[in-house]
Amino acid sequence: MKHFYYFSKNKLKFVEIKNFYRKFIFLIGFFSIINAFLVFSGYFIINEILNPDLEVKALQQKSRNLQTQVSDLISKYEKFESELDKLTSQSNDLRLRVNLEPLTEEDRNIGFGGSVFENFIPNNSLEFDNLLFRLNNYIDEIGAKLELEKSNYSEIETTLEFNEKLYDAIPAIMPTTGRISDSYGMRMHPILKIRRMHSGLDFVTDIGTPVYSPGGGTVSFAGRRGGYGLTLEIDHGFGYQTVYAHLSKINVKKGQKIKRGDLIAETGNSGKLSTGPHLHYEVRHNGIALNPSNFMFDDVDLFEIVSK
Repeated sequence: MKHFYYFSKNKLKFVEIKNFYRKFIFLIGFFSIINAFLVFSGYFIINEILNPDLEVKALQQKSRNLQTQVSDLISKYEKFESELDKLTSQSNDLRLRVNLEPLTEEDRNIGFGGSVFENFIPNNSLEFDNLLFRLNNYIDEIGAKLELEKSNYSEIETTLEFNEKLYDAIPAIMPTTGRISDSYGMRMHPILKIRRMHSGLDFVTDIGTPVYSPGGGTVSFAGRRGGYGLTLEIDHGFGYQTVYAHLSKINVKKGQKIKRGDLIAETGNSGKLSTGPHLHYEVRHNGIALNPSNFMFDDVDLFEIVSK
């Protein structure tokens, strides 16, 4: 390995340079970094002098890209609002089907929508800030509409569930077969010979004819009751009760849950005020007797219900 020396004036002799190669490599690296720094600095300084608008152009390009993104966002929100309006129209149809009043435009609180973003591309920062402000308000309006529709569908769902329970419970079919001899209303009582209110319908049938429940409910009374003889009462809920009198047999017991079409009793001639084999049938709402004819539908066959 070669040795390198330098002449020392103080010592008046040649002195060997220690670790020459390591120091030499270090100096080369150091000056290379300095040169690179000077070259790149010079490049950026010259580029800035020759292209003073380069950064401005980059910002302008970013602005155009942002405008495109905002345009796409607005298009998506407007499409979403259009679909939401269709959903609102469908929900109004559903409200009518469950006996709810449809929502008006005032109820729905229709917001901006439509042409609010026509010619929306801003030309300066102020217009752009205004666009963002309108976009935020627009999004708030869409959110309010969505919350209203969620509440609307929740109300529809609750009402539908209520109606399903009501329709399953409310008396809706003839309780037995036979000819109706005495209707609901004032009449001359065949036994007492006085004019008095007849609070139900009388079905003339043979003793032992099946009696079916016209709606779901719970047996609230089963036993004998004065001139009504062997009597059955069913509580259908929602304020509705039905009464079956002059029976020969009761097939259910107090507290029993029943559904529409269940066999509950058999017709008879029991009770002091019975003029012959028949079923006396009453419909009451909150204790007030109603005309049972209003709770029997001609297009519903008793045996179609019973056979299910």
